[in-house]
Amino acid sequence: MRGSNYNHLYYFWTVAREGGVARAAEVLHLTPQTISSQLKILEESLGVPLFERSGRKLVLTDTGRLALSFAEEIFRLGTEMTEALKGRTSGRPRQLSVGVVDVVPKLVAYRLLEPALHLDEPVRILCREGKLESLLADLALHKLDMVLADTPLAGEVSLRAFNHPLGECGITFFAAQPLAERYRPGFPSSLHEAPMLIPAEGTAVRGALMHWLDRLGLHPRIVGEFEDQALMQAFGQSGVGIFMAPSVIAAEVARQHRVEAIGATDEVRERYYAISTERRLRHPGVVAVSEAARSELFVGA
Repeated sequence: MRGSNYNHLYYFWTVAREGGVARAAEVLHLTPQTISSQLKILEESLGVPLFERSGRKLVLTDTGRLALSFAEEIFRLGTEMTEALKGRTSGRPRQLSVGVVDVVPKLVAYRLLEPALHLDEPVRILCREGKLESLLADLALHKLDMVLADTPLAGEVSLRAFNHPLGECGITFFAAQPLAERYRPGFPSSLHEAPMLIPAEGTAVRGALMHWLDRLGLHPRIVGEFEDQALMQAFGQSGVGIFMAPSVIAAEVARQHRVEAIGATDEVRERYYAISTERRLRHPGVVAVSEAARSELFVGA
């Protein structure tokens, strides 16, 4: 943007948002001539038009729409920076923005994030759940401080980010009482032809689970496949079938869903990672999550 500055970008953003030069001039308390001249400087510095006329209206060009998306992100980050810095000096809680991949069990996410709430410096957690690809995009734009995932960041992903292993554990199988009493004896052989609810394809643990069952020659009757573990547990609680959960939260699952453990195996492992743009973690909330996971939550798992 040689020859222009952020004021010019702000004028452009205001014109686009307000729908015209005249309205933008009112909002900015400037003359329409001043706004028009600033827009011209910006367009000349970029070497492309940002608006074109359609009757009496100004309409964004394709380049203008692209520039607007960048401008919105720039001013959003500026606002967040101001609010964050004000919060530091006013004693307001520091924000920890976390993306949670939707296949990570809610109880695991809670157990991982909960230590951040007990720091000397108050922390406010903002959680967003979604697919890994979407959350990584937000991480790249610094909308998130970290992403909690069940798989590490793959090498082919074009994002400079780092995997921080949090820990791993085996899995426990659960069912409502009638099913639990029927299939607990003889576990794991009892799983053969038993009604089972399993994670959807694409989840990290699905492949390991099916490989383990095949190796033991066990072929359960699959009655449901789920991307959302909470939904799978709800079906399991109602007695539809046997379901699995990470052993590290076995007690909470049994208590919360009023189900019973059938058996467990350490041969199928659930693994969790914090993905961050920092090689060395600095945000105190992220540091607390990482340290507590490795020294407390997954110890002996």
